[in-house]
Amino acid sequence: MKKVLLIMPYGSVGGMERLALYFYNYFKAHDIYVKGLKIIRLENDIINFNEDELFLSDKDFSEMSAKNRMLFYLKCPFAIRKIIKNHQITHSISFGDMSNVFNSLTFTKNYKIGSIHSYKSKELISKNLWNTISKVAYKTSYKYLDKCVCISQAVKDDLIENCGYRFKHNLSVIYNPHNIDKIRSMGKEPIDEISEEVKERFIVFVGRISLVKAPWHLIKAFKLHLEKFPQTKLVFLGDGAGECQEYIQELITTLGIEDSILFLGRHNNPFKFIKAAKLLALSSYYEGTPNVIIEALALGTPVVTSNCTKGLLEIMDVGKTDGEINHNLMTAYGIITPTFFKGSLSFPDMTKDFITEEVQFSEALNTVFETDQFYKDADRLKKHLELFEVSHTISNYLDTKAV
Repeated sequence: MKKVLLIMPYGSVGGMERLALYFYNYFKAHDIYVKGLKIIRLENDIINFNEDELFLSDKDFSEMSAKNRMLFYLKCPFAIRKIIKNHQITHSISFGDMSNVFNSLTFTKNYKIGSIHSYKSKELISKNLWNTISKVAYKTSYKYLDKCVCISQAVKDDLIENCGYRFKHNLSVIYNPHNIDKIRSMGKEPIDEISEEVKERFIVFVGRISLVKAPWHLIKAFKLHLEKFPQTKLVFLGDGAGECQEYIQELITTLGIEDSILFLGRHNNPFKFIKAAKLLALSSYYEGTPNVIIEALALGTPVVTSNCTKGLLEIMDVGKTDGEINHNLMTAYGIITPTFFKGSLSFPDMTKDFITEEVQFSEALNTVFETDQFYKDADRLKKHLELFEVSHTISNYLDTKAV
């Protein structure tokens, strides 16, 4: 009997955490013994594993001194090793760099699966402790993983070509799993959090409000969109880092669009908002394979996204291109706009004029409001979504021959 341990940093509303929940629900439905291990468990966690939940600390990293945090890091592989032995775990699946490193260093005999969820050459530009550890681990401890899953071919290529990853033999490309039927079922639930007037014309952003997500570019593009469609509302689903939240609040005030933007925080069911929205918007500097775009496709909601990763071309079913997009690219399911990323992660000067990419993004928003040309080929969409179906992708994770 397979016994699986899911290892994740937090239990927030992020893509990796939601992905871990997909795995958990699938394993429970198929009578597979499963435990969900959070490195940090917080009271306001959205993702929970009920009686199968384990954790290493209920104190956030920000509450630890630098010394205690480092000691905690050192203890984590040993704590995970003990859990693996006590529960006789046969497969451990880790989500993200922190979990991958700890998983790789347990030195247990179970089948160890790591996963890479973003375009690392861009993410690792930021100088912090975990980025430094990750760079070293790509050349050292990752060799102890039996399999390291990249969520798109573009992510895999970037890891090898730009991040110095040394262990090509254990890399495998497997798309993120999604329970398409459940997404569609949850998308039918009624929305009580916003008025009927807002429901008729709103744009939705789903995710953590963070530097990487670059929501200020979406907000500025939305300001331009309001000149043509003044009744539109922009709805944010997800929490945010303090500094980022403060920055965009000031930007919204500076632009004078406070009445047009709603912050609804975390939600257990973002799908009903995605289904009801006129479109889903994503302005990230970089992503891996954004789960929220697959969810929008499953719900038939048009997507407007910046070209935050070459993996977008795979997700949006564009076909082969060189990955460079210098103009708005129409696809069967929405529009891909030029990237906002210029080589560094920082807050832009909010007093400066609109940049070309923000104007292009606003034009994409307008186009979706003016046209009805998306999702015209139902058979094509059905075949495309099969690549992301939970039963297909999770079986590939556990397949010891699929590397």
